[in-house]
Amino acid sequence: MSEQKSSVMLIDDHPLLRKGLKQLLALEDDLEVIAEASSGAEAIPLATELDPDLIILDLNMQGMDGIATLKKLRDEGVTSRIVMLTVSDADEDVVNAISNGADGYLLKDSDPEILLEHIKRALSGKMVLSEAVTQVLATALRRPTVKTPAELNSLTNREHEILSFIAKGLSNKLIARELNISDGTVKVHVKHLLKKLGLRSRVEAAVWMVNQQGGKV
Repeated sequence: MSEQKSSVMLIDDHPLLRKGLKQLLALEDDLEVIAEASSGAEAIPLATELDPDLIILDLNMQGMDGIATLKKLRDEGVTSRIVMLTVSDADEDVVNAISNGADGYLLKDSDPEILLEHIKRALSGKMVLSEAVTQVLATALRRPTVKTPAELNSLTNREHEILSFIAKGLSNKLIARELNISDGTVKVHVKHLLKKLGLRSRVEAAVWMVNQQGGKV
């Protein structure tokens, strides 16, 4: 029985890098690059229309940079997993990307096999970070959450269920299977619950939910 392929979109202003990434992803039978864009402006309508499982986004692009593109994608309601792929390991870039809705942050000088492994982990619902930036984010996430339990009460039972699954790291496909609903329905619920909680990504939602359940460690 053949598994459905995971769809990937590449956003980078260097054609050579996009070509190399496509060749790398082609090594995996269950990954398919369905779209490419060389700028944020070009990417946003494509991503909104195609709703890929994963978007790999460059940070340092001409014109609309990666952070501006990331914000716009989340503002437009794109629920794809978005992983930054960049040369920058600067603290502020890492924190800025994750706090604006990125689901991962990988460095372009990563070993190709490790990069591919990270991409597959991102598609399975995990947050992915290059080793060099892990400590930066760990420090940033220790800041206290400002959300209140009252906001949790604004969720419907189904949204609460889905949030619990997100906190466990499940992808939309796995959540859909658990609840016996379609991927599309899960995406709509995710969009609504993020908006209600004032969060920009599944990663933020997972961290917040863990903080709510665990209280002060």
